[in-house]
Amino acid sequence: MFFMEAKRIAVVILGSFLLAISLNFFLIEANVYSSGFSGLAQLLSSIFSDFLSIRIGTGVLLFILNIPVLIIGWFKIGKGFTIYSILSVIFSTIFLEVLPIISLTDDIILNAVAGGVIGGAGVGISLKRGASTGGMDIVAMILSRLQDKPIGIYFLILNSVIIFVAGILYEPENALYTMLALYVTTLVIDAIHTRHEKVTVLIVTHQAEALQQAIHKQMVRGITIIPAKGAYSKEDKSLLYLVVTRYELYDLENIITETDPQAFTNIIQTAGIFGFFRKEGETVNDIQQTK
Repeated sequence: MFFMEAKRIAVVILGSFLLAISLNFFLIEANVYSSGFSGLAQLLSSIFSDFLSIRIGTGVLLFILNIPVLIIGWFKIGKGFTIYSILSVIFSTIFLEVLPIISLTDDIILNAVAGGVIGGAGVGISLKRGASTGGMDIVAMILSRLQDKPIGIYFLILNSVIIFVAGILYEPENALYTMLALYVTTLVIDAIHTRHEKVTVLIVTHQAEALQQAIHKQMVRGITIIPAKGAYSKEDKSLLYLVVTRYELYDLENIITETDPQAFTNIIQTAGIFGFFRKEGETVNDIQQTK
């Protein structure tokens, strides 16, 4: 567990470093904006500097914007998940303030694409290890738990505001290049992890009961157990069918590995679901009553 957590922390730090590289080396000087809270902090820093002659670094603003979100996340989502978000925000702030703001190229398209790729890689590897980069990840997760609406809606709203304001205050082209950077970022995150808010998990196992108990010990999710038989071995097995959020995927993978390393798991991106899916305040009893 120590090495697993150490690796997780190292990945969070690396993700924060890549985010800082994306902003300080490519996006800031080109006036192309990142997504989520980092893009909002970047835009506010530009507004303070260009219109109010107040120099506030992007890293400082990113930290300030995340303070209320992290406090809410601590109580609404859980301490474990939020701790990694806090680490991500702290190291992102440090790297953004320590690394120089430079321009490696004058080509704005190259800046948008390179910044989007590197920033998306930073977010993607963090999500892959079950951590978040704070900001909109936590906001979207809280809202989706309360309302069970697609997380992508909240990202779209904030990013649309960033693009709109950037287009009005600066050149309209900046808004278009920001759209390009956001599109590239999303593609990279999809390639590394997933932006889908829910995934369907199919687990073929000989230890259905032990696996079901281990999953329910850590998360409240309905599980359907289906009898199965291996086509080649003719052995009787069980198929566990469940839907989880992308934030629970890393923990679920660890549970499966620890409980039944021989299990075969297929993870499918889920576009949407109909029917009951647990939201904030609902328990296992609520799930069982709907079965």
